[in-house]
Amino acid sequence: MTSEAIPPRLHDRLERPFDRGLRAFDRLKERLGLRGRKAPYDDLSYEFLGGEQERLRKRHYDKSLRLLWKAETHASWSSFRDASALERTLSESAERGLSAQERVERERIGGAEFKALLERSYTPREKQALVNVLSMIGHGEAYAWLVSAELLNEVQSTGGRAALTMQVFEEAKHFVVLRELIQAFECPVPRLSAWEYLLLERAFKSKGLEKFFAMNVLVEGFALSLFGALGELPGLEILRLFHLDESRHAALPQSYLREFPLTPWQRWSPARRLRRLSLLLPALPILVQVEQDLAVLGIDSLEFGGSLARKVIQTSERVGFHMAPGPARLRALLNGLFNGYAALSRPGHERRDFVAAETSRGEALAAEAELYGPAAA
Repeated sequence: MTSEAIPPRLHDRLERPFDRGLRAFDRLKERLGLRGRKAPYDDLSYEFLGGEQERLRKRHYDKSLRLLWKAETHASWSSFRDASALERTLSESAERGLSAQERVERERIGGAEFKALLERSYTPREKQALVNVLSMIGHGEAYAWLVSAELLNEVQSTGGRAALTMQVFEEAKHFVVLRELIQAFECPVPRLSAWEYLLLERAFKSKGLEKFFAMNVLVEGFALSLFGALGELPGLEILRLFHLDESRHAALPQSYLREFPLTPWQRWSPARRLRRLSLLLPALPILVQVEQDLAVLGIDSLEFGGSLARKVIQTSERVGFHMAPGPARLRALLNGLFNGYAALSRPGHERRDFVAAETSRGEALAAEAELYGPAAA
């Protein structure tokens, strides 16, 4: 008998009680602590659990789409061909309007010419320093890709999932584009150090919304600060685009947790506060690890660390990811550690407030001022 031969009313009489029983069984399993319905999706209202949350969607998903950049357009030295036909037409039209000198300048950053630019702009030691520092972010982008994909199943609402979806997409883009940029330097790419491995693995293993702290606040904050410090260097202008993406990623916990706040226990649990602090601590030996590389590039690692620490503490407190022993004491503690290390390793060091330092430069300051407030500007 074909399906057309089954009277619709008979089908409804059979399907509806089966549907009610199926859903009731899943709800019972949930009450018993077993896995019921896996998908956090409300098919009755055609939304994910948590509602529509259009403000989240407009603030992050829509904004990310508007600011979506193409490697083919902004990094002509790369092998990526991700521009649409319209974007290529607009680019070609713009190039026809360039002067002869501007056209020469534009063409010099294509392919082999880009590598020649790097050769002219940096000594071998500076090139290796850049690879050492950028690869730290590159490895971090790999983990950010993994963590954001898992976090997608932890957030509520259609808008929240739309925002996280864009982050997954952008982390993938960051990893593959940054990987090609690093390879253009033709220098050995270092592995993860023990401290980086510990930080990233623990970030990946964080549970639930704690992934927001580990990745978006801490790891993305580290990447944001490095992009802000390096984006003005020759040949690294594309890092400014990375920086804009990262500023949205770092802001996502603030936007999301404004709509779905953490519970008091999630905010103030002693175990969680200590774990967040323990995630921050591996960043301290990383600053020692990259001290010489940053110095070669004209960046003081302790100033960089102080600037990063201030931004992480400020964001953590704003969204409710409180850390022991509290913001004022933590800033004082980190300042003491930075100054203690400087006193041992830098002859003639005089005590200073490293946590008040700022290492981001140029256009990055405006984006960070929107995220962190006047303290970053």
